[in-house]
Amino acid sequence: MKDLLFMLADLWMIFAGFYFGWKFIRRYKNYLLGLEWMIVATSGSNFLLWALLGGDEDGFLYNVAYFFDAFSRSVGITLILVMGLMRVTHRYKPTVAVDVGVFALAAAAGLYLQQFRADQLHLGPATFYVVVNVLTTIFLAYFSWRLWRIGATGLAIAAGLVTIAGSVIAITYDFFPIPGDDAHRTLFYSAALATWGFQMFVYFLAYRALHNHNVARGAESASDEHSVART
Repeated sequence: MKDLLFMLADLWMIFAGFYFGWKFIRRYKNYLLGLEWMIVATSGSNFLLWALLGGDEDGFLYNVAYFFDAFSRSVGITLILVMGLMRVTHRYKPTVAVDVGVFALAAAAGLYLQQFRADQLHLGPATFYVVVNVLTTIFLAYFSWRLWRIGATGLAIAAGLVTIAGSVIAITYDFFPIPGDDAHRTLFYSAALATWGFQMFVYFLAYRALHNHNVARGAESASDEHSVART
């Protein structure tokens, strides 16, 4: 049963990442969020393949999994997420150089931080992950407030709930293992993958609501949705 829950949670996250990531790129030309969503989905695909092939902790796929994990926990679903959402909160449109630079930063962080494995607590990296998550959560609270202000109360509540769930996962990840979980932390990863999938789903819907609101009040042109221009 635990393995089935893990597979379903991972498949859900993979779907959410690729599907809504593509929509971010196709519909809004938001490469920051679109590519990060797809990177999370690729991470989930790698994780699923690793599990199906027996879960060898000495194999290549295991190392790749830690790289993707560090990539998104350090910069991807923190700085890149905030910068991407600022498109609808502050009309922030980064240049191509900024896009490339922030992903290069995430790759560098992933390459460095992937060496700190979950078999023991590494206080420095673990604390860093929690700190950047807290900073991101502050922005996401503001993001939820913006949704509430435009009357999207359901999405505001949903965004707040998935943000809280994501923060719980971030704190639990290194500091509070689930009692009774197995050596591969199947229960934890099932909860984490499901949560990350719902975050990507809800944040897309919330982004769309704010974008449509901005268009309706003239703060953003409807043509921006399909424009490939970069500023």
